[in-house]
Amino acid sequence: MRILIADDEKMKRVTLADDLEAQGHEVVAAADGHEALRRLEEEVFDVVLTDLKMPGIDGIELLKRIKQSPWAATEVIMMTAYGSIPLAVEAVKLGAYDFLTKPFRNEDVFPLIARIERAKRPASHAKEPPEAVAMSIDRAIVGRSAAMCRVKRMIEICVRSESNVLLCGETGGGKDLLAAVIHRHSQRQAFPFVKVACTLFPPQLIESELYGHEKGSFTGADQRRMGRFDLAEGGTLYLDDVDDIPIEQQAKLLRAIEDKEFERVGGTTVNKANVRIIASTKRNLLEKIADGTFRQDLYYRLDVLRVSIPPLRERLEDVPLLAEHLLQRIAHGRAYRVHPAAIDMLSRHAWPGNVRELYHTLERVFLIGTGEITAEVLAAEMEEIAEKRRVPPNGFHATMDQTERELLQRALEAAGGNKTAAAAALGMKPSTFRDKLAKHGLG
Repeated sequence: MRILIADDEKMKRVTLADDLEAQGHEVVAAADGHEALRRLEEEVFDVVLTDLKMPGIDGIELLKRIKQSPWAATEVIMMTAYGSIPLAVEAVKLGAYDFLTKPFRNEDVFPLIARIERAKRPASHAKEPPEAVAMSIDRAIVGRSAAMCRVKRMIEICVRSESNVLLCGETGGGKDLLAAVIHRHSQRQAFPFVKVACTLFPPQLIESELYGHEKGSFTGADQRRMGRFDLAEGGTLYLDDVDDIPIEQQAKLLRAIEDKEFERVGGTTVNKANVRIIASTKRNLLEKIADGTFRQDLYYRLDVLRVSIPPLRERLEDVPLLAEHLLQRIAHGRAYRVHPAAIDMLSRHAWPGNVRELYHTLERVFLIGTGEITAEVLAAEMEEIAEKRRVPPNGFHATMDQTERELLQRALEAAGGNKTAAAAALGMKPSTFRDKLAKHGLG
């Protein structure tokens, strides 16, 4: 699906775009209604996600122009603050597909997108032949090395099966991409693909995040909230960094996977879990089983089909192809030139951060060199990266500040913007929580 996001709130615009791209969608972001209209005139989109209140052309005006234009078949989802719900209802009467009330979790959008995708797919849609699936996978996963050919063959097996999948590999190696590719070609492709970044949730929040909670189940839980198992109904639940799920939460996860049922936090009703599980790990789970931090029975439920992703340093022959592919994404249609000496330099680097490091390096060099990738500019950039690795800026304190900020932000999102509930989940006093929000610019 091609999706356009129009929102003048940068953080929401960027994070929503990232999460939708992780699902395999093509996403373009616009900072206001004027930019959104320009994009619509230049490109075709299946869905527009627009904020209701924006400077200049607001969401209602944008909706009207879409429905009175050649792009009238484009579905529009409105994003609105609680106080503007009457306007959002009016937008639905004018042709909007639905609306979401802020604050909402990005994952709340996924079922709406999945419904639109199913509606747009022809009723006579036939299952793709294996040859077409193999070609599509080959295009999506860049690499011609023997190691990546093995990965592609394994992905083809995962696509044909409904069994759980365990993706093993270092951070930055492309596990998110492979999970999305498996889902997009599986029998569950018309249903949501929901990612849970397990490493970002403290033990107090991961249970509510996975299974949801009932009203009154804890301080600040003023309404029932669906969890990721609910949001992924019929589709795929991707447990990224499953090795970071606390041991005390693993028994309930095992039951949800094994018996395909769960209860919300504070609830007694048994809910069905019709989802396929894809999990990823950066650790050797057998070692974690040996040291008592990962359940053996959960491991065997996850490790049905295993895909081992080689680090980039073990397939350097793929770097030229990867660099070309990544630069096309970075350039967004703008002209660029890569000098042969730069490609040679890229192909000799060890890339400890894997494909993610290659992408960010190319992005910076592209911007610095105004589209020309030379060996000189690349050497200077890579030397600077090496220096940062040797002496991290602000060291321990910078890392702690960043971690604290991420925990606060995730807690706030999981609590639907309710600061009291988020503070309780983190075991903080509400006043301390508000002070820390202000410190990190999140208040």
